[in-house]
Formats: sequence, C-alpha cells, structure tokens
Amino acid sequence: MGLFDFWKDKGDDVIEDQEKAAEDIKSHVEAADVKVDDLSVAYNDGVVELEGKAASAEDKERAVITAGNIKGVGEVNADKLDAPAEDTGVEYYTIESGDTLSALAKKYYGDAMQYTRIFEANRGIISDPDKIYPGQKIRIPKAG
Repeated sequence: MGLFDFWKDKGDDVIEDQEKAAEDIKSHVEAADVKVDDLSVAYNDGVVELEGKAASAEDKERAVITAGNIKGVGEVNADKLDAPAEDTGVEYYTIESGDTLSALAKKYYGDAMQYTRIFEANRGIISDPDKIYPGQKIRIPKAG
C-alpha cells in the first residue's frame, strides 16, 4: 500500500489554511475514529504522507481514504503507515455521477438492501448513505 490517487478538486472541505493543512488533515482523520498511534501527517502541494502505526489493515485503509477524500488532496502516500498484514477483503471504488449505495450493493451483492454493508465499511468516510459524490473513493467489502 503505497501511493493512492484521488480527485484533487473534490472532497470534504477541510483545509482552511495551506500552512496548517497537515494539522487540518490529521484532525479530520482522527475525527473519523481511525485507530492510528503516533499519527503524523505531512502535506505538500496536494500530496499527503501518512506515518504511524495503524491498529489494523482496515484502519490503515480508512486513514488513506479519509485523507484522500479531502478537497485539495490528489495523492496519499502510506509507505510509512504501518499495519498488521492481513487481507481486509475489500476493493476500492471511485463514485461516479449517478451512483447510489443501493445501486452499488445491487451490482456487487445482487441485493440493493445490502447498501448498509458498504455504508458500515466506510464509517467516518461517508456520514450519510444519501450523501456521496463523484470522485469519492470508498471501500467495497467483497461478497461472501
């Protein structure tokens, strides 16, 4: 898990001051209830570097996606964000215009009512199942 690309002009409007962008991003990741000890965030011209020790591989993924879904962030480097090696059983998906969590659940699981699986896998990234936006990157748990 190294460098991830995001839509730089889309996302949560978190960065208030470019000089304090790293602090704003760190606060946003921590507010998403992502478990990372000694979290350190660096920000330079749209690139975020995360460093620390994630409690799980899922927490590492959530930290990367939470940081990347911030307006002004185009890339997230997680090479220095340690986590236990485990298969989280997810794939990444970038929201497109017209997408809904129900439609994604129908596509991936064959049942639109399974949208809550996707919503729960993205707690802290998606605050409301009806409020997703094109360019937002989310986690889709594998069927099974």
